[in-house]
Amino acid sequence: MFPAIAIANELKAINPKVKILFVGANGRMEMEKVPEAGYEIIGLNISGLQRSLSLKNLSFPFKLLRSIMKSRAIIKHFKPQVAVGVGGYASGPLLYVASRKKIPCLIQEQNSFPGITNKLLAKRVSRICVAYDKMERFFPKDKLHFTGNPVRKEVIQLEGKRPRGFEHFDLDPSIPTVLVVGGSLGARSINQAIAGSLDQFVEASVQLIWQTGKAYWEKGQEEAKAYSDKGIRAVQFIKKMDFAYAAADLIVSRAGAIAVSELANIGKPVILVPSPNVAEDHQTKNALALVNHGAALMVKDIEVKETLWPKVSEVLGNSETQEQLSIKIRGLAKNDAAHTIAQEVLSMIK
Repeated sequence: MFPAIAIANELKAINPKVKILFVGANGRMEMEKVPEAGYEIIGLNISGLQRSLSLKNLSFPFKLLRSIMKSRAIIKHFKPQVAVGVGGYASGPLLYVASRKKIPCLIQEQNSFPGITNKLLAKRVSRICVAYDKMERFFPKDKLHFTGNPVRKEVIQLEGKRPRGFEHFDLDPSIPTVLVVGGSLGARSINQAIAGSLDQFVEASVQLIWQTGKAYWEKGQEEAKAYSDKGIRAVQFIKKMDFAYAAADLIVSRAGAIAVSELANIGKPVILVPSPNVAEDHQTKNALALVNHGAALMVKDIEVKETLWPKVSEVLGNSETQEQLSIKIRGLAKNDAAHTIAQEVLSMIK
């Protein structure tokens, strides 16, 4: 969703007259966030296949057929000159129909290991924009364009925001600060690891900005309350992520593709805890793409309760490690991805 919005924003910046229509999956976050970003969106009743045996899979063929029929109606009415897919559920039926109608199609793959939708679409589209090298393992080499992942400009522009970040979270700018982000819904293992380490944070005089996510919010809020005068801040969801990034000296994060791309642009030391609950374990592959370049550290999800705090303490206690991690991760950043992809999209218009 966020890469799609970033591409749309860049298309508007290049040509304010461009007409953009989003197509998403009903019930998913894009149906709320895309209108908030100022764009029209139409929903398809489509969902993913369950990887385990599930009765939900019985309805998938019918949902897919209805989504293809609705995609035909959308394309007939909107008459797009280019169709762009970013790998969501709705990308499959929409780009399938668009390609059948000879409309130029582009897909943007955010991960180092592609999802099933983009794998299936690869033969039908004209161009494939990727964020990692060696993607010819999955896609036709002649269609690949290495662009990086589009990221939200307002999130990665941190110049002059550090003092405002400390003020926003009511923290002391002279004390080391750790930001922990497990995603909008939260990460159970990371939350449990942080909850079990609050005493160590306080004893080591380390401040904490802790995004618990929705599922862990009430418990996390209660656990952090006793330490509120010690610089421990628990929040359900960080709306001013740029302030949080600016205040942080070290960031603990899941390894989703967009999070990794944002972190590379920010250039702070990072400890990644890949989620094991994703298709093809792609978050571990995303993390290793940084770790193998010496650009981040990684803690396995199964080991996070025992090893996260020792790793945090180790990094904060070594300024040379912090500097090297910052230099290496910044070297992997692609901060013009949205503009590059937008130019590719516009060049495909007949």
